[in-house]
Amino acid sequence: MELIYGIHAVNSLLRNNPRQVQRLRVRADRGNQRLSELLSLARNQGVATLRCSREELDHLVNGRHQGVVAEVLAETPAETSLWHEQALQERLETLAHPALILVLDGVTDPHNLGACLRSADAAGVDAVVVPRNRSAPLTASVRKVACGAAETVPLVRVTNLARTLAMLKESGLWLYGAAGEAQTSVYDTDLTESCALIVGAEGSGLRRLSRDRCDSLVALPMVGTVNSLNVSVAAGICLFEAVRQRRSSGHRSSSR
Repeated sequence: MELIYGIHAVNSLLRNNPRQVQRLRVRADRGNQRLSELLSLARNQGVATLRCSREELDHLVNGRHQGVVAEVLAETPAETSLWHEQALQERLETLAHPALILVLDGVTDPHNLGACLRSADAAGVDAVVVPRNRSAPLTASVRKVACGAAETVPLVRVTNLARTLAMLKESGLWLYGAAGEAQTSVYDTDLTESCALIVGAEGSGLRRLSRDRCDSLVALPMVGTVNSLNVSVAAGICLFEAVRQRRSSGHRSSSR
């Protein structure tokens, strides 16, 4: 049994995949509008609910549950948005707008993965690509940080990231890797055409094979004393620069 917690994460789960939820545990002594709306949604979706004490919910999960925990069957994992490379390739062939893909090369921190998914959803990203062996799994903590984006943004786990990057390039996407030492600013890069933005783990950055696949390396202009940003912050800035450029040029964003 997998446990998903937090109002935003559970709300998104109930709206997008209610059949996965076996039971909803809700704090009995806490009544507010958001919990009331969640209970109403659960009833409408035919999901059983159980009133629990705060202590019971605290015992179930380590994170901040906000008074609600959803029980999801382990044999039907909650990774419903998990795609394979073939599904991504088929998706790219049918898009009616310039593709926008976020590639996370070795982001192993659950908080960073969740934050990147949240930014990706807000920016209308068509998919987030991660390597199978060098990425944080899609856990309850990731879903909590993602605030529902884990249920809406396709997450593509691939065995060979370099091969997937080659596929993206063959599909007509430009590949831009974020690197602090790059001479070209992301603000001076044309992101209006189909492209993939590739960011690496903090500290190590992009791996060599990923760098070699990029059409260009881009950087964020740093004017303070720090020389790098949190990976989720950097990803968000790059994604919304693409959004800004596309709106200015009249390109439509993703309608997922």
